[in-house]
Amino acid sequence: MEQDPSRVLQRYTKAQDLEVAAFISAMLAFGRRDLFLPKIDYILELADAQGGPFHWLITGQHQKDFPPAGVSAVDSFYRFYSYHDIHLLFCRLRELVQEAGSLGEYFHRKYTESQSSHPPVHLSQLVSQSFPDCKIVPKGKNSANKRVQMFLRWMVRQNSPVDVGLWSWYSPADLLIPLDTHVIRQSVELGLLSATSTKGKSPSVASSASNARKLTEVLAQIWPEDPCRGDFALFGLGIDKAQEKYP
Repeated sequence: MEQDPSRVLQRYTKAQDLEVAAFISAMLAFGRRDLFLPKIDYILELADAQGGPFHWLITGQHQKDFPPAGVSAVDSFYRFYSYHDIHLLFCRLRELVQEAGSLGEYFHRKYTESQSSHPPVHLSQLVSQSFPDCKIVPKGKNSANKRVQMFLRWMVRQNSPVDVGLWSWYSPADLLIPLDTHVIRQSVELGLLSATSTKGKSPSVASSASNARKLTEVLAQIWPEDPCRGDFALFGLGIDKAQEKYP
C-alpha cells in the first residue's frame, strides 16, 4: 500500500478532497513508481498547505503554487507532460467542482443525463470526455484507459480494504478492469485471456478496450456483481513475479 498510488485514499477523510486527490494521483500513476509517487506527493503537499486539494483548487491557489517560481510552464513535470499540461488538469478540475460542488456530484449528474442516450455512455467515457483539453487524461476509444478505470474502481467499489466506495450511485458490476501489462501477463498465463489477443503486440496495443472488456466478462463469471475484485489478485501476482525477475 505504501508504494501504491492508492495510498492517497488513506490520506483524506473529506469526500471533496479525496475525489480530487484520487483523480490527480490516478492520472499520474504510470511508469516507475519511484518516479511518479514523489510527483503525486509534491502536488498534494502544496494542496495540503492550503487546506487540502479541494480548497486549493476552488480558491485558485493552484495558479500561484504551480508551476513554482523559476520554473517554466513548458518544462517537463513528469515524462512527456509539462507543468502546463498539469496546470490545465487543475484548471479543469476547478471548473467541474465549481459547477457541481464536488467531482462526484459532477459525474453523478453527467451519468444520470447520459442514461437517456442510446446506447448509454459508459462512465469511463464520460470522465474522459469531461477533460477535452487535458492531454494527461486518457481518451483513446480503443485503449483500455487503465488510469481512468483505476480511478473509478477506487471511487465505486465498496467493502474493500483499498477502494473507498464513495460513488454508491454507480454499480461495481459495470466497472471495467484496469488493464495493464501485469494484469495482461497473468491473465494469459491463467487462461483468462487468449494468448492470440496479446502475442506479438506492444503493451499499448495489448492493453486495448477489447481485451479489458473480455477480461471483465470472464471475471464477471466468478464475481458477477463485482468483476474488478479480480484486479487485486492479477495485479499483485504480476508485480510479485516482476520483482522476482528483476529484484
